[in-house]
Amino acid sequence: MKEHIRKRVLDICEHILNTNETVRQAASVFGVSKSTVHKDMIERLPEINKKLALKVKNVLETNKAQRHIRGGEATRKKYKEKNQPLTTDI
Repeated sequence: MKEHIRKRVLDICEHILNTNETVRQAASVFGVSKSTVHKDMIERLPEINKKLALKVKNVLETNKAQRHIRGGEATRKKYKEKNQPLTTDI
């Protein structure tokens, strides 16, 4: 593995562990795609440090479990900003 990739993987890992950010948020901070961050954390990090990989995996799984809640909050915020009541007609 090239040294700059190894450094990026460890930097992103440290960032995610410190902030509990999502893959998308970390990708934005580091200026890479979410696919790159995901590949770095799931495939490359275990090759470098298995203990860190397990810690990051726990953070990512927690974020994944909570994403439906964040999506609902984003939708409520969107409609609140448009000053339109959120309808529940189904």
